[in-house]
Amino acid sequence: MAPTTATLTAERILEATEEVLRRHGPAKATVVDVARALGVSHGSVYRHFRTKAALREAVTKRWLDRTSQALAGIAEQDRAPEARLRDWLRGLFEAKRRKAGDDPELFATYTVLAGENVDAVGEHLTDLTGQLTRIVRAGVDAGVFTTADPAATARAVFHATGRFHDPCYAAEWEQPGVDAEFEAVLDLILSGLRA
Repeated sequence: MAPTTATLTAERILEATEEVLRRHGPAKATVVDVARALGVSHGSVYRHFRTKAALREAVTKRWLDRTSQALAGIAEQDRAPEARLRDWLRGLFEAKRRKAGDDPELFATYTVLAGENVDAVGEHLTDLTGQLTRIVRAGVDAGVFTTADPAATARAVFHATGRFHDPCYAAEWEQPGVDAEFEAVLDLILSGLRA
């Protein structure tokens, strides 16, 4: 049975939008396609998302938030900051690599959407560097990391590891030796942070 507008939620619309994007790509996916997939009128979708751009931004944010939420658990753990930093950076690399490798078409679609939604991407990057800042600050507080400015250091660590999480490098993530290269960069970063 098709859903009614009374049972239609933003989350259901976002799930359907993701499926429509997977099927049609960002250039051809329309709000009408999303509504059709849900068995409702396009007006019902517009009641939740005022414009097609708002819907695309929300689905982009949802996709980015999945990574942020998974990493937040690592950032907040009560364990040695060095181990948390290693696990957090590995988690980021693996999350991005999994997204690119498991569903390349959808990853390409989201890369296009991320380019359209710079505010959502900016919020995502701020969240990620905020998580890194908390880890670095915990290391300073524990006396294992040395830096006068944990936030600046966190941003530097994020940029230094960009090859392993920036989507523009996705083609390199499955190359032979990339894991060893990642570990070498990680060792170098941790060596530089140690008090």
